Amino acid sequence: MSGRSTLRSADLGDGTYRNPVLDADWSDPDVVRHGDDYYLTASSFGRAPGLPLLHSRDLVNWSLIGHALDRLEPAADFAVPRHDCGVWAPSLRHHDGRFWIFWGDPDHGIQQINAQDIRGPWSAPHLIKAGKGLIDACPLWDEETGEAYLVHAWAKSRSGIKNRLTGHRMSPDGRELLDEGRTLIDADRIPGWFTLEGPKLYRHDGHFWIFAPAGGVETGWQGAFRSRDFSGPYEERVVLSQGRTQVNGPHQGGWVRTAQGEDWFLHFQAKGAYGRVVHLQPMRWDEDGWPVIGDAGEPVSVHTKPLAPEQPPEVPAFDDDFPGGRFGRQWQWTAAPRSGWSVEHADDGLRLSCVRTAYAHDLRALPNILVQRLPAETFTVETGLALNTDEPGAKAGLAVLGDAFSWIGLEAGDDGVPRLVHRYAETVAEHERDAEHPRPAKEGRVRLRIEVTAGARCRFYADTGDGFRPSGQVFAATPWRWVGAILGLFATAPAGPGPAGTADFTAFRTAD
Repeated sequence: MSGRSTLRSADLGDGTYRNPVLDADWSDPDVVRHGDDYYLTASSFGRAPGLPLLHSRDLVNWSLIGHALDRLEPAADFAVPRHDCGVWAPSLRHHDGRFWIFWGDPDHGIQQINAQDIRGPWSAPHLIKAGKGLIDACPLWDEETGEAYLVHAWAKSRSGIKNRLTGHRMSPDGRELLDEGRTLIDADRIPGWFTLEGPKLYRHDGHFWIFAPAGGVETGWQGAFRSRDFSGPYEERVVLSQGRTQVNGPHQGGWVRTAQGEDWFLHFQAKGAYGRVVHLQPMRWDEDGWPVIGDAGEPVSVHTKPLAPEQPPEVPAFDDDFPGGRFGRQWQWTAAPRSGWSVEHADDGLRLSCVRTAYAHDLRALPNILVQRLPAETFTVETGLALNTDEPGAKAGLAVLGDAFSWIGLEAGDDGVPRLVHRYAETVAEHERDAEHPRPAKEGRVRLRIEVTAGARCRFYADTGDGFRPSGQVFAATPWRWVGAILGLFATAPAGPGPAGTADFTAFRTAD
């Protein structure tokens, strides 16, 4: 369905790889091996569909194979964009012939879904612990004893509690907790530790292990905790930190053991507008039985690949031809989708309805924006646009969205004739403004381009028939609280009765 991206893989082609292996916002990753295949999921917050599913055969080359969550519940809560809510830090496991994903919704509680096949169908979300501030849930099935457990962290913004991990015994079917829970680790009692969260629970070498980050997203470290008994007490150790490298806050991810017996750790690094990119670190166990991640506890930038059959270089798809008006799995809506936002048709290209709204002046408030991650640190994205309406104020375009936003596209004037416009809004602004003077667009068509350079600095271009010309000032993209900046395609119209026309986008292309 999608065009093949020309973006570079992390695979260097000589038996080594470079970090990050996923140079985009796959926030709070967790990974599991099943046979010779590796699967990864990540936070998706309030976007739909949620819970992305990625596949690899070597932990370096990844493809996006789908999503596990069609829409978030309760539906009314996610009918509008909620970029700091929804799915936080999921955990992915395989047990008893099924894949399982647990996550904490900070406003509703801990939820679970499962499926026999990673591609689905997935069960409906099941709430196993209701409450505010319950986040970062992770299960463990102890294969030796048949017991099941769950650990989670706390969001102070909802519960008033932080820096603490709570553990429960869980029913083997993963549907209920068997006790009231107890504090396994109170990091307020550990000198220098703060914002302990994101736990991942494992069994190894006779110990219960909790891998958990602390110290904050931008500046923290990865901790490891072990105990002979699930209820503790736990010893702790810092097993990965920035050290002398440029990789800030290296933490929060998952440990995986390959079929060849190697140990690896996937974690994120917060990179501002780019979101949380994913690194792969070698891992070993020292003479005292503690994990050593990276190069003696510091992140590696280039390293020998995991032992695995040779794989072709690959990155998750970003390009899209939109065959028959259908968009690829790399796209998400900024909130729960509604019927009629996109229109299937016989040809290639994306057709979006100009959705009537009273909030067209602020893209941050719109649920009907089709979005995807910034695909790399530096790249160019290009698409074509035709506006098929004479409704005054109807508009469509290509956007970079975050706490601030900028977009370029077409808008029908008072006479119904489309013109090229370029608009933006600062973080504190409640209404968009012109970034460049509007100008005519021949036959209501335009080619659009955004060039992104280091620091997520975005230069907008348009071609109305006489070649690409730069538009406005350089726009510095910003993150969207926990979410990196995103690329978006949209079509809107002023509030009112009846259909307001459509917008057609041609193939969406990205390149280094």
